[in-house]
Amino acid sequence: MTENVSWVIQMNINSGKLEDFKTLMTEMVNSTNEFEPGALNYEWYLNGEGTNCHIYERYENSAATLTHLGNFGEKFAGRFMELATPTGITVYGNPSAEVREGLKGLGAVHYDQIGGFRR
Repeated sequence: MTENVSWVIQMNINSGKLEDFKTLMTEMVNSTNEFEPGALNYEWYLNGEGTNCHIYERYENSAATLTHLGNFGEKFAGRFMELATPTGITVYGNPSAEVREGLKGLGAVHYDQIGGFRR
């Protein structure tokens, strides 16, 4: 078992906001890559119509996850919520109480790791 925390967040892109959303995505990806060494995966997926997006995120541990949540809240949350509407988030791993609290507002559904491995 690992200390990794990961999730898939699903969202609808608000009407007419796809290009602005892609611009913000690029900024967020660059920032996360540069300033968050504990971010192990940060992958964005768009459906063919450009109306729905899923983001797969994986962090080394709860501390790295809290760093990301802090950066997101400080730098990007306002613009992000103007461009997309989250519809669900499924969280995997055994995050700290602080991480669970930070994701509660998105209606997070948690799945604790009970077995398995990673390479």
